[in-house]
Amino acid sequence: MWQRTSSRVAAADVVVVEQALRNLGTYPLLLKQRWARLTGTSPRVALWGHGRTYTKPVSRLETAAKDVVTREASWFFAYTEGGAAHLADRGYPRERITVLHNSVDTLSLTRTRELAETPGTPEHAEAAALRERHRLRHGRTALFLGGLDTPKRIPFLLDCVRRVTETLPDFRLLVAGDGADRPLVDTVASSPGSAVVLLGHTTGRQAALLGAVSDIMLMPGRVGLCAVDSFALRTPIVTTAWPWHAPEFEYLQNGENAVVTADDPASYANAVRALLENPVQLHALQAGCGESAETYSIDAMAARFCEGLLSIPAPGRMGRPPG
Repeated sequence: MWQRTSSRVAAADVVVVEQALRNLGTYPLLLKQRWARLTGTSPRVALWGHGRTYTKPVSRLETAAKDVVTREASWFFAYTEGGAAHLADRGYPRERITVLHNSVDTLSLTRTRELAETPGTPEHAEAAALRERHRLRHGRTALFLGGLDTPKRIPFLLDCVRRVTETLPDFRLLVAGDGADRPLVDTVASSPGSAVVLLGHTTGRQAALLGAVSDIMLMPGRVGLCAVDSFALRTPIVTTAWPWHAPEFEYLQNGENAVVTADDPASYANAVRALLENPVQLHALQAGCGESAETYSIDAMAARFCEGLLSIPAPGRMGRPPG
């Protein structure tokens, strides 16, 4: 991928680019920065990214190439603490890393959920109508919010529903999403007496209302920014120790704001069932989500980014690249 940014870069003191080998424009920027170390001119180049590859296996060659590119950067903005630790282990100076705690704007989700819990508001009435329409019970309702595709492990999710309903017949799973595996969900949801309610692609206000009527969020596959959504909605995630989660999986603390089980269907379904039958534990996890929502916010992320930008040393003080 080539991005035409030369005119903007020429007027910049710092250029922040994605940590990705496919970005061809990064290489000339890094060469110019190396020259700037000798001449005392800008630009300085910072990288923004995961720090390491989380969601798929990579070759040693690709890892080594990414290390070479990363070490040339003047600064690094890492999504999470884990990515920063990986960079430091690979030789990048820890003092030149800003951990962003990658997040999204969840203010509207939080506000709508709060209104849905406030009697007399239109949102409260809509939440009550949702419960009645889909026969939802407190302590028996789960939410899936995301794409219906391979990384989300939809067959695993549906197997969990089957196992849970064997002992909790009033259990319901609200599926808010769309994707290539939608036919799998549609087949189960359309069967008589199904515990699965397929709602299609859902965002914003409607997603918040679904969170307000749900007790937990089921995500046996890839956990990414849905972790931040779960905090805002106070719907603790139940997931597995699967090796290909996104960086934001690191935000989940087992037993504090989420439940992380062994990576097998029986263990997962047992954990879901046990949590729904334990209102004390469920309330504690929901409270933990509320505390985490304050840490992983878009405002906090923006503040860290600004702090990092202001910490990038001037060209004459950068010295040689790390490593």
